[in-house]
Amino acid sequence: MQYRTLGRTGIKVSPYCLGAMMSGAFGNTDHEDCTRIVHRALDAGINFVDTADMYSRGESEEILAKALKGRRDNVVLATKAHVAMGDDPNQQGNSRRWIVRAVEDSLRRLQTDHIDLYQMHRPDPDTDVEETLSALTDLMRAGKVRAIGSSTTPAAEIVEAQWVADRRGLQRFRTEQPPYSILNRGIERDVLPLCEQYGMGALVWSPLAQGLLTGRYRKGEAVDTHRAAFGFKHLRDERRLDVVEQLIPLADEAGIKMSHLAVAFTIAHPGVTSAIIGPRTMDHLEDLLDGMGTTLDDEILDRIDAIVPPGTDIGTLDMAYNPPALTETGRRRRPTATRNAA
Repeated sequence: MQYRTLGRTGIKVSPYCLGAMMSGAFGNTDHEDCTRIVHRALDAGINFVDTADMYSRGESEEILAKALKGRRDNVVLATKAHVAMGDDPNQQGNSRRWIVRAVEDSLRRLQTDHIDLYQMHRPDPDTDVEETLSALTDLMRAGKVRAIGSSTTPAAEIVEAQWVADRRGLQRFRTEQPPYSILNRGIERDVLPLCEQYGMGALVWSPLAQGLLTGRYRKGEAVDTHRAAFGFKHLRDERRLDVVEQLIPLADEAGIKMSHLAVAFTIAHPGVTSAIIGPRTMDHLEDLLDGMGTTLDDEILDRIDAIVPPGTDIGTLDMAYNPPALTETGRRRRPTATRNAA
């Protein structure tokens, strides 16, 4: 395993990060099987594990606590907070009030005294970023958190957070966790260059485009998979499926499995530290581990560029973050009486 430095933290992590979203009710409900998957990943040299409080409502963190017993010191453990964890409107977001509570809850579920990387799962338009960074800085000073990061954050907000940290003397985000795959390359325009500029590590999620780049989803064919059962729209997006149909023969010609091609593409970018793989079963993990030695040469990367130009998104992931400026109609449309120039 060739370990990489997580931004400028000095922390060494594997290019594959084990994502635990599928551990628990959302994916694999067999705790013992999930534990075996974690152990297999660690035995293969993966030392970076990412989860979140909202994954199966805390169950994922509880499973990891069992799986990491006796091995915790050799693992760079990351988790996240932001998504609602209860009906109370204050049990969510990036406020100091919630972050302090959420950290304690995660520490308890993970059965550890510190979190190596604590991330804000999504931006929070209702909370001043100074409020968030101030709370996270105090948690770092208390020794409960070692490093902090953001996730799915627009480029402008990454810059704002860096400036606020510098001007207020606060700890700054050391990592960003954006979606990135052959189908979603938009972050190559700004987010990844910014990560390099500010010395932030990038641990990218959904390198398989949430299953589309496994080759199991084909145009005009129905697929009975775990993800398909959740009704994700992007799995039926004709634009994305058209690209998959062009990538499959490229992978076949190169003698590379589609899943291996997809993950190798993401970790070939100089701004990417690790790609998060989220296997639900041992077979899924073994397939991905088999691709660890895959190297894409310039010819293959050039051919991928010809299919999906650099900096281009083909459709969007259902789980991608869209800021209020896009999701709230009132922010995109003036009142009817003021829409004309007369």
